[in-house]
Amino acid sequence: MRFDLTDLRLFLHVVEAGSLTAGAARSHMTLASASQRVRGMEDLLGAPLLLRSAQGVQPTEAGRTLQHHARLVLQQMERLRGELGDYGAGLHGHVRLRCNTSAMTEHLPELLSRFLAQHPRLSVDLEEQPSQDIVDALRAGLCDIGIVSDAVGTEGLQCRVFRPDPLVLVLPRGHALAGRRRIALADGADQDFVGLAAGSPLQEHVAQHALQLGLRLRYRVRVRSFEALCRMVEQGIGVGVVPRAAAVRCGRSMKIARVALSDAWAARQLLACVRPGEALSPHAQRLLEQLQPG
Repeated sequence: MRFDLTDLRLFLHVVEAGSLTAGAARSHMTLASASQRVRGMEDLLGAPLLLRSAQGVQPTEAGRTLQHHARLVLQQMERLRGELGDYGAGLHGHVRLRCNTSAMTEHLPELLSRFLAQHPRLSVDLEEQPSQDIVDALRAGLCDIGIVSDAVGTEGLQCRVFRPDPLVLVLPRGHALAGRRRIALADGADQDFVGLAAGSPLQEHVAQHALQLGLRLRYRVRVRSFEALCRMVEQGIGVGVVPRAAAVRCGRSMKIARVALSDAWAARQLLACVRPGEALSPHAQRLLEQLQPG
């Protein structure tokens, strides 16, 4: 079976557009040429890839499989072009790293700064994503290393602890609960809360466990960053849940206090994960070693 990159790109365009005519136009081909290529792919496979109707086309089960792998192949080719271009610019290595928000904002900046200073001819393609998306990307081979919360399933991956990432309750200084060393979420559930925006993995994590405890938290406002949440807490709008590292950093410039959450689900860790049985490039291996707990 021999599909070239033009075939794969055309097939994706056809499926995404929902018609051969529109897919041919996106691929800068005539309809006749595009139709001939798709028929040739089906002949090679020995099975239909598209279901054709007056309303357009839809992929068959075989077509959906081809769509998935075509997308991966084309993404890898784009990365190959980019990395080879980097070599031409004098770089000798490239690492694809994905991490969640807590790792990106609280733990990685200084570590990456030191790593890149020690390896001036390496580059790191860093992307922030939710932990679940990262483990999916690792399994699909779309990144070399992923840093995720241990709250997500990492089956099939090789993981090691990167950093502890416990959650704390942040409160205005002088708050009645601020003098406590530890508190269960249930003991603070009668407070007004400042939350993170809908879709935030941390917000969903807190909401899930509040629901399991039978708690209904009252959110006065929702924001998009740990800094904004802590700023709202400082102004007395409510209390909030953030990673301890974020609370420590924000506490240097804001009038907030922090209390450790005693709930087991709040004792999170960040994990550095890779695909098992696959040899990392030497530069990716060096970065993974730098991600060992300090």
